[in-house]
Amino acid sequence: METKRTLGRTGIGVSALGFGCWAIGGEWESADGQPLGWGKVDDEESVRAVRCALDLGVTFFDTADTYGAGHSERVLGRALGKRRADVVVATKWGNVFDEETRTLTGADDTPEYARRALTASLRRLDTDHIDLYQLHLSDADPARAAELRDLCEEFVREGLIRAYAWSTDDPARAAVFARGEHCVAVQHMANVLQDAPEMFELCEELGLASINRSPLAMGLLTGRRRSGQALEAGDIRSRPPEWLQGFEAGGADPRWLARVDALKDVLTSGGRTLGQGALAWLWARSPRTVPIPGFRSVAQAEQNAGALEKGALTGEQLTEVDRILER
Repeated sequence: METKRTLGRTGIGVSALGFGCWAIGGEWESADGQPLGWGKVDDEESVRAVRCALDLGVTFFDTADTYGAGHSERVLGRALGKRRADVVVATKWGNVFDEETRTLTGADDTPEYARRALTASLRRLDTDHIDLYQLHLSDADPARAAELRDLCEEFVREGLIRAYAWSTDDPARAAVFARGEHCVAVQHMANVLQDAPEMFELCEELGLASINRSPLAMGLLTGRRRSGQALEAGDIRSRPPEWLQGFEAGGADPRWLARVDALKDVLTSGGRTLGQGALAWLWARSPRTVPIPGFRSVAQAEQNAGALEKGALTGEQLTEVDRILER
């Protein structure tokens, strides 16, 4: 398997595996107290994990201004330090938050806010440009999105960003952004349990990179979750919002765990861990995929990065997965 990918039409090269930086933002919450992070983190361990990923060939890091209410960007910026030039940094905007109280306070789709948000992200990341700037409002109005797309072209001309994308699961919305010259990707949900055929088709048709959010199904595909196993209070999965599938108030949904168990033999072939097999499925699914699993420790960084040398599943294994899941 080719271990490098190109982001869309720009020629920006990235490793075929990226690292998602949501979890290293630590705890934050919605205005009504819903946890939005993954629980407590150790910032020093996060920094070590980012540097470990770099040493293992990962050159793409995806964060968002709202993860940890700005904290994820700060930690990533510190971890990259002098190696900033070696990596492609992606972040997102559109959500409004209070850094002091670590609270999500709303959303803002205005062009004025986009510029303020970009300036703030550059400061927190301690960089003079963002490689990939992504709209984080998945269901934003398409007409407003077209305006923001044109603004992103301005940001490119000003040298503040190199390229942009939309983080959305709606192919029609993704196509609106894709009309822009420097739109290179769409970030969307995809994993072996939740296929995204329309989005993969759109990426193929329009020459976009497919950046895969939740490639390990929020941890279900690591094999570490058990039925009835409680999650810590500050973890979003302990009180799953409506959009978060595979979890219920008591922990992981047993029906989802049963599907993971059914896939175990295929995904752990070739000496892979279950999580490495889940990433291998995405690489086999499309040559445009860049899965971005989350991480909170050096051990997780090593395990995720280890998937690169094991490569993609075979076509036969893809077919076997579909047979098991009755797709």
